[in-house]
This record gives sequence, structure tokens and C-alpha cells, in this order.
Amino acid sequence: MTKPSLSELLHAAVTAVGGVERPGQTAMAEAVTEAIDDGSHLLVQAGTGTGKSLGYVVPALAHGERVVVATATLALQRQLVERDLPRTVEALHPLLRRRAEFAMLKGRSNYLCLHRLHEGMPQDEEEGLFDQFEAAAPSSKLGQDLLRLRDWSDDTETGDRDDLTPGVSDRAWAQVSVSSRECLGASKCAYGAECFAEAARERAKLSDVVVTNHALLAIDALEGAPILPPHEVLIVDEAHELVSRVTGVATGELTPGQVNRAVRRAAKLVDEKSADQLQTASEGFERLMELALPGRLEEIPEDLGYALTALRDAARTVISALGSTRDRSVQDEDAVRKQALASVQNIHDVAERITLGSEWDVVWYERHDRFGASLRVAPLSVSGLLREKLFTERSVVLTSATLKLGGDFNGVGASLGLPPEGTVGAEGEELPSWRGIDVGSPFDYRKQGILYVARHLATPGREGSRADMLDELAELVEAAGGRTLGLFSSMRAAQAAAEELRGRLDKPVLLQGEDTLGELIKNFAADPETCLFGTLSLWQGVDVPGPSCQLVVMDRIPFPRPDDPLMSARQKAVEEAGGNGFMAVAATHAALLMAQGAGRLVRATGDRGVVAVLDPRLANARYGSYLRASLPDFWYTTDRNQVRRSLAAIDTAARTSAGTA
Repeated sequence: MTKPSLSELLHAAVTAVGGVERPGQTAMAEAVTEAIDDGSHLLVQAGTGTGKSLGYVVPALAHGERVVVATATLALQRQLVERDLPRTVEALHPLLRRRAEFAMLKGRSNYLCLHRLHEGMPQDEEEGLFDQFEAAAPSSKLGQDLLRLRDWSDDTETGDRDDLTPGVSDRAWAQVSVSSRECLGASKCAYGAECFAEAARERAKLSDVVVTNHALLAIDALEGAPILPPHEVLIVDEAHELVSRVTGVATGELTPGQVNRAVRRAAKLVDEKSADQLQTASEGFERLMELALPGRLEEIPEDLGYALTALRDAARTVISALGSTRDRSVQDEDAVRKQALASVQNIHDVAERITLGSEWDVVWYERHDRFGASLRVAPLSVSGLLREKLFTERSVVLTSATLKLGGDFNGVGASLGLPPEGTVGAEGEELPSWRGIDVGSPFDYRKQGILYVARHLATPGREGSRADMLDELAELVEAAGGRTLGLFSSMRAAQAAAEELRGRLDKPVLLQGEDTLGELIKNFAADPETCLFGTLSLWQGVDVPGPSCQLVVMDRIPFPRPDDPLMSARQKAVEEAGGNGFMAVAATHAALLMAQGAGRLVRATGDRGVVAVLDPRLANARYGSYLRASLPDFWYTTDRNQVRRSLAAIDTAARTSAGTA
């Protein structure tokens, strides 16, 4: 039988999902196929509406070997597993003469633990009240959640938290889940044969396509204990998020509360001398943390060094003791011991990492009004880790709507550990071979959108009210007839803007934090006159095509805070190496966020609207052209009267088409 062509396969898949074939999707599928065939690496920028998931799913299924797809958001994982993959597999079955298997795999704590559910949570003084189902009053929210979880456990086939609707609180879920370190292991657990997490791993081992998340991909790559099954191809969707997710996984943290919990858990299981040593070290650390001021520690102060050394050594002693003592009077002692060991091991590992003082780590104090002080350590860069762990022994395809910043892929490539495109290594030096392609977008951005920069406003300062910005915002929202997504650089700015506009205009203004994100977006989409204001975390969660979102406002260029310890350390390192730290770190960070924010405006071929940036630096500063080149190619203006007329015309057209004019 003749092997089906890529175009035949793509046509069958697109038809099956009810889509439309687009030139960008075809170009992407061809490039992905080529990368898979020759074992090279590929960065693909594919604009909203390209249909990029089929652009990589079809070549992956045609390839025939196992492929791992890693995404950043739950929404895309669900779309792949519940919509795109089932339909595509069925559509390609007659052509490929095989029905590919697929599965989703997440970290262990995402699955219900039957041992925890039936045996209860190992108790400590702080959590004991709520550890058993019977102890949580059925009338309380926690008690109701726990009863729902118990009932759900009898019905669910996956045990996956995301399959439970409506969901439960983090506190309730913590009662019925375990981390990988706390897990007893299938062979030692009475419920090992029924374990949901183990079943998910087994399904993944038997599947042709495994869908996972960036965090699990990072853990698999960085911790040396394989979680994902062996695979020949890795596809990273929403790849602009990868560096941030890997950094998060590679970041360690110590807090007094965390250390105290470890002390309490271990004290019941080890000899008095070992427990007292850890208790004393914990008290010394807590005293220091009470005085901690936020900011980077370029050198570890002597008193902190002593406190961390004492913690590390005491933790090591307790870890040894946990391995040699047994207390049969403690109910379900293996689970209690495993939880204590996980807590103490984490204390040891982070304390040791900080005391080693690697030049490749950044250490800093943070202080939260609610949670108090924490000591954190993160890698100065994850590019070396990614180059070594990601781009060897498999072909990697990275795709997103925003990978090309300032006109090329080299900025994002460098953050991933890739050399400048086309670089050939010196003799004996193996550099990852890669290329970047931009397959465009089906949208005509110059006809569908306007980029307006409020050039006349005052340059925003670090803090304080911006009366001129709020005046401009109110006028723009009024001209647009509502229909506004406001993206702010801080929660404080979003709250101030919401309060101001609620007092000035008769348009409903929804604010992030006042309801769940899902409800806010649903209400925003349902009423075109409604506005939705929020922070950076909203920028990727909003997909509202049509007349409800015709004005996207950014209050300022989202540079990292000057006192952000990790970003400022990365910037300084680039400068010390002779590079431009501001452009490599701060401007790249801002460009990525602005591109994502601007991408909220045009989500369908009929969408029209304005992206308004209320920061004159985008027009006036030298780096402004770099940032503008990272955004969709909207028609650009700084004329405030022109943009108001355009918004009013778009509003009128939307009302007319809705029959409300």
C-alpha cells in the first residue's frame, strides 16, 4: 500500500476536528516532519488561529514512534486529550492502518492517593484537627469537600484532580494526595495495585503520544529519575513558558513554618538527641528569619551560614535515624515515616545547596504579609541545564504564538540553551542544530487591529497614582462602549483602576480575585459592555473572540521589578560577560509578556479592535522599536483622537450587528 502523503493526513485530521486548512498549518506540519525525520530541533512561531496543535499532532502520529507533548496550561492539555487527539486518531486510522494510543501524565500529587484517602493523613500538631474525615465537621466546607472526594473515589477512573467538577480547595486535596517523596511505592502500599498515579504511568508506557506539562518535563529532565517513558520526539507547546516553569522546579525554599513541620513529623520517630538537635537548629533559623529583609544575598552572611550548616547537619542526623528506628506503636508507621523523611530531606537539600554557595545560584530573602519570611535559591540561568538535558538524544520541536522577539528567534533560543541560529561549533564541540520558522497567522493584523501608544502621558514611575493614565483609560473605555480587557503590571494598579472606573462610568468592571478566573471570563464574554481588569497572570487565560473584547489596555511596559533578585542577577551576569543585560533580560521579559497580552485582541477572523499601551516609552525610548517588533503587525498610531474615533466606530458596528443600535 502506498504511504499516505502529509497533505492527505492533514486534510483528514482538519476535517475530523471541523477546522479549516491554513497555509501556516501546512508549513508547520512540513517543518515538524522534516525535523523529526532528520533528528534536528525546530522553533515554530505560529500565530493564534493557525491550528498549531494539528500542525504537530499529525506529523507526530505519522512518525510512528513515541512522542511526548508538553504544554503549560490545563486548557491545552484538555483540548489535546479530549478533542484533537481522539478525532485525529480516528481520522488517520484508515490511512495509517493503525490506531495510535494516547495518554495524559501528570505529577503524582495531581492524583488521588487511595492510601491517604482510606488511612488518613499522618498527623502532626498543626494538621491533626483535619487529618481524618471524621474530624472535619461534615457541615464545614472542608468536611463537605472530603465527603465528595470519598464518593468520587468510587466513580473516577483516573483519580485526576482536574476530572473532579466542581473542584475542591487545595487544603482538601492535600488530605488525599501525596508528593512523589511521600509515596510509599506501589510494592509497599496496600493500595498499590489500584493506584491511580501508577495506572497513569502504565498507560503512558503503552501509548504512542504522551501529553504532559512543563513542570513534569522539568522534573524528568533535572532530577535524574525518569518519570516519562523513553521517547524519540519531544514537542513543547506554549514554549514561551518553559524557562519560567523549569526555573520554578529548580528553585528551593526554606521557611520557618516548613522547618517546624519537619521537626514535629520527625520528633515522634527518632531518638530524643536527634530530635533536639533539629529543634535547636530550627529555633536558630527562625530567629534569623524574623529579622530578614527582602533582597538578594550576594554573599551568605556569617550568622545565616551557621544557621544553615546547623540545619543541614541536624537534618542529616535525623535522616540517618529515620532509617534505623522503628516504632510499631505508631499507626501506619511507614506512611508517617515517609512523610517525615520527605520533609527533612527537603530541609537538608536546600540548606546544603545554599551553604555550598555556587556561583550559578542566586539566593535571596522574600517577605510576605501573610506568610512571613522565606529564603529562596534558584539557578542564575537554566539555559545550560536545558541544553544538556533537553536537546540530546531526541528531536525537540518548540512552538508558541510568541517565540520571535524583536524580529528573530535568538533571544528565546539563548534562554533555552541554543546557540545563535546557524552557529557551527568549534572542532570537537557539539552544538544543538536548530532552525526557527514563523508560519504567520491567518489574521490580517493591519486591517483588524490598531496599536495605540499614549505618547502624551507622563512616564510612569515605580509607585504612586497615575491620574493622567486613569483619565486616558476612562476615555478609551467610554469610546469603546466597555468591551475592555485591562492588563496591569500589579494587582494594586488593577484595583486602583477598577475602583476609579467604577466611580466614573456606568460600565460593569470585573476585577481579578473577586471571583474565580473561569467565572470572570464567562461573565466578561457574556456582556459586551463589561470590562475585566487583572494582572499579568490574566494575559494567557483569556480567549474571548467577538465583540466582548475590542480594547486591550496595558498600563505600562511590564519590565521586571528593579528589586527582583533573580532577574537583576541575570541582568548583571549578562553585563559582566560583556552583553547588554537590559535588552537580554528585562526587554526580552517585557516583549514576551506584551506579545502575549496583545495576542488577546484578535482571536478570530472577524475580530476588530485596539491594543492601547498607556506608557509613552513604547513610542519614545530607544528600546521601543524592539518591543513593537515583538507585537503583532497592527496599524500603529499615537494619535489619541484617531483612536477614539476608531473605537467608537468599532463599537457602533458591533451594536449594529447585534441589533442593539
